[in-house]
Amino acid sequence: MHIFEWFSIIGTIAFAMSGAFVAMEEEYDILGVIVLGLVTAFGGGIIRNVLIGVPVTSLWSQGLLIRLALISVVIAFILPLKWIKHWKKTEALFDAIGLSAFAIQGAIYATEMNHPLSAVLVAAVLTGIGGGIIRDILAGRKPLVLRDEIYAVWAMLAGAAIGLNWLHNSWQLLTLFVCVVVFRMLSVFYKWRLPRRSINNSTSRLSG
Repeated sequence: MHIFEWFSIIGTIAFAMSGAFVAMEEEYDILGVIVLGLVTAFGGGIIRNVLIGVPVTSLWSQGLLIRLALISVVIAFILPLKWIKHWKKTEALFDAIGLSAFAIQGAIYATEMNHPLSAVLVAAVLTGIGGGIIRDILAGRKPLVLRDEIYAVWAMLAGAAIGLNWLHNSWQLLTLFVCVVVFRMLSVFYKWRLPRRSINNSTSRLSG
């Protein structure tokens, strides 16, 4: 199996379960759980395809991935409640796995279509974060990528490594996958932040 397909499988399972757990946390019914799981798994890829010129209908040719996503959602739904309650402890890990796998998958996809580096970066970032953004919006949450945690940066760096042709075999891609997951988890553990600026205090002073 091509390394591209492995990353597609890993990302699909991780994000489908991520969406399912978030839906259950928000007390959605089974239909809502399925919808949120599928949207999280495939939303980023659909957005990427629109921007790099791939027909959106190509989604329907991914029968295996759709079945895997559905199975993952069902497994998440029937897990014992005490396991599900530990979801918050593993939320960041599922996101990190999905982010890494889909960012690399998107970058490989764009590279194989001979797109320039800018398109590879966009494909990596949107594939990695698109599903999570849609998931959070549908769940009524502020999207994780829009918070001050370092998140999309790791997808961008993965895309740059692939777009600049620094990686030449499957083992190097797997190493990149592990590195993105590790650095994403480190940024969560050590609370690494991107620069930000708040105008709340200024606003309150002006309104006073």
